[in-house]
Amino acid sequence: MHEMSLCEGVLNVLEDSARGQGFKKVKTVWLEIGVLAGVEHEAMLFSYEVVVRGSIAEGSKLEIIELPAQAWCMMCMKEVEVKVRAEPCPACGSYQLQISSGDELRIKELEVE
Repeated sequence: MHEMSLCEGVLNVLEDSARGQGFKKVKTVWLEIGVLAGVEHEAMLFSYEVVVRGSIAEGSKLEIIELPAQAWCMMCMKEVEVKVRAEPCPACGSYQLQISSGDELRIKELEVE
């Protein structure tokens, strides 16, 4: 389950931010995850709860914001929304799509004390 290692990375960012900005407790983390990131939301929520035990984020809430995926179609020259990789362009049916977003994972916002 790679969600566990993703949560460990998030915790590292939280701890580094706490040292740099001087906060003592994390209350809420808003995490943006693209639909193509390959992250199972339920596994992420479970892993987060396990990983933050005993840390500055223990007891904090993880809010997941799902981001849509966009791709540039090289045939019809439109930016289109896609749900999965390797699907055809919804505008023209071409498979010549270049993914431009939707595979990201980033901390959007924190609520801290």
